[in-house]
Amino acid sequence: MTNDIPPFSYSSKSPWPFTSCVTSIMITISTIFMLHFSFTYMILLALIILLLTLFQWWRDISREASLQGNHSSFVIWGLKMGMILFIISEVFFFLSFFWAFFHSSLSLMLKLALHDPLKMLLPLILFEIPLLKTTILISSGISISWSHQSIINNNFKEAFNSLLITIMLGVTFTFLQGWEYKQSQFSMSDSIFGSTFFMTTGFHGIHVIIGTSFLIISLIRINMNLISSSHHFGFEAAAWYWHFVDVVWLFLFTFMYWWIF
Repeated sequence: MTNDIPPFSYSSKSPWPFTSCVTSIMITISTIFMLHFSFTYMILLALIILLLTLFQWWRDISREASLQGNHSSFVIWGLKMGMILFIISEVFFFLSFFWAFFHSSLSLMLKLALHDPLKMLLPLILFEIPLLKTTILISSGISISWSHQSIINNNFKEAFNSLLITIMLGVTFTFLQGWEYKQSQFSMSDSIFGSTFFMTTGFHGIHVIIGTSFLIISLIRINMNLISSSHHFGFEAAAWYWHFVDVVWLFLFTFMYWWIF
């Protein structure tokens, strides 16, 4: 018998999935405490533990892929399938919010009752912050594709610069999202539209933050020469996720900004 690692196995036992699950539960409970009792220390602790867990988990995966050479073609295929299934699950996650939005906005019963849930809402100015955010995300999709192509062509300096541009655009989008919330004339408690609008755009904003974090890790790996033109699935997964975020925003902009107002 030999102790060779099979081609489909690439990692040792890791505590990080367990710690991330516990931290997620902590964040959920601490959010309830924060909303009802204004107790913020617990959620700050949970977020710190989550950041430490993510850092160490990404560190271990990067070591397995770049230094230990455990990411064989079988492993990469499995990671690709896992990422595809994850994005599909995210599609259905946002589909539930769009379903609630269309169910309410196109409801015949509401029209027959002459009750329009949008009647009392002050509209957003479409061609200011919303259009600017759309332009920023479309530009970030171009720059991430530019970075990917630069990696394939072994031009890592150009890949680093274009990826840095993408991250800066993502941070700018997040800042503008918060600014738009502050300037909004309606809140989450204003009819079904207020609920679906802030839930959908809020979760999209969280996905932008997650995607930006993903890209920052890829930027660090490029800077440390831990990827190559033929072995860079971590970057590809981040790019897929970012393109998904872009597409979701285009639907958001089309229906919850342009069409409804």
